[in-house]
Amino acid sequence: MELGQVLGALPPIVDPNVLTAASSRDDAAVYRIAPDRALVATVDFFTPIVDDPTDFGAIAAANSISDVYAVGARPLFALNITAFPREKLSAGLLEKIVAGGAGKMSEAGIAVVGGHSVDDAEPKFGYTVIGEVHPDRLVGHSGAHAGDVLFLTKPLGSGLVATAIKRGLCPPALEREAIAVMSTLNRLASERMVAAGATAATDVTGYGLIGHLANIDGGADIDLNAVPFLDGVRGLAERDLFPSGSRRNHEVYRDQVDWGGAAEIDQLMLCDAQTSGGLLVAIPPANADAFERALASAPYPAVRIGTISGHGSIRVRT
Repeated sequence: MELGQVLGALPPIVDPNVLTAASSRDDAAVYRIAPDRALVATVDFFTPIVDDPTDFGAIAAANSISDVYAVGARPLFALNITAFPREKLSAGLLEKIVAGGAGKMSEAGIAVVGGHSVDDAEPKFGYTVIGEVHPDRLVGHSGAHAGDVLFLTKPLGSGLVATAIKRGLCPPALEREAIAVMSTLNRLASERMVAAGATAATDVTGYGLIGHLANIDGGADIDLNAVPFLDGVRGLAERDLFPSGSRRNHEVYRDQVDWGGAAEIDQLMLCDAQTSGGLLVAIPPANADAFERALASAPYPAVRIGTISGHGSIRVRT
């Protein structure tokens, strides 16, 4: 995709302390500062996807921290990134956005220690987040083995919901549930996956489930009927409310996946571009039941959606 072309302009990294970087398509940059310590850094920001400014701030914060959780790290602090039209500062909207984000950061147990803002006609909001992880406990995209069980820790469908909200077509109950999903931290899922010996993980965001699954080495067999979606989101799909990012994902991965007879609407739903999605985690079979039990009482329990196949490609079972 376009991002790959841009990343190709970066010079090769020769520093042996760089454990992951953009070139490896891992979720966060990781830099070793001692044999038992590595710093984790990530940045994310976007335009409003919901109407309520406080909810938008909370979602942006949860989304920004997610890449730290995806590598099994502990977040330490954050820096705010804000773009907002100067002439609208008096409306109080930015204060609500910032408050929503700060509340979510407080829930995660980290401080917002600074940031940067620019005058921009189109609002944008997010954070740089710094974390820490033991190099030996870093969870990346490689390391999964054939037979490892794949779990998803949040339901899909936020891309469809965001488009429906923009067009005034989203049922209120579905909007509220999607906001709750996007605002939920991936902290507990991250802690539990590390305890269960996760061999690989990523969070599901803009590339959709299929796109992020493609970044997990080894290939996978996915059970379409097991993949969790927000209740009511299929109705939005049937009204063709897919965002442009979901369609781009489908165009990129359509010919790389054995869809097993899945209808195009199901293919698009698996490619739906997410915001602040759950973790996609590979767990050794011996630990799968324990991981499942550990998240059984979470707001969104971990759901088994398939296995690492070892054949290097993605197959969907219908």
